[in-house]
Amino acid sequence: MLRNKLSLIMYLIIGLAVVGLLSQVFTNTINFITNIFIMIGIGLAFFALIYFVFLRKRAPSSDMKKYKKAVKQSKSKYGHDNKPNFTNSKRPQQVQMKKKLNKRASHLRVIDGNKHKRKNRATF
Repeated sequence: MLRNKLSLIMYLIIGLAVVGLLSQVFTNTINFITNIFIMIGIGLAFFALIYFVFLRKRAPSSDMKKYKKAVKQSKSKYGHDNKPNFTNSKRPQQVQMKKKLNKRASHLRVIDGNKHKRKNRATF
């Protein structure tokens, strides 16, 4: 019951706002447009103030500095990790075939267990 009353009140407020907005547009168009531009200007000024005071002066963390330094050292020591591009599509297939032919024997072996001595479940 309370929820229905609140939604009814919200619809009434939104309806009145639309009526007021339309009446301002049709009766006082220039004043309405100047008010819109003033609100946009105040909003941008407020955002710029917050951005330049709080967000811009953040220094990167020391962890990020250390990470970037380590990446730079790694690149200078090992170079770039560039993989060669194959222009011919037959080239990778030939490499795969060679790998299959040169396959080494595995160092693992299968140990046969007592497979032939299965228990008869009917005797339990």
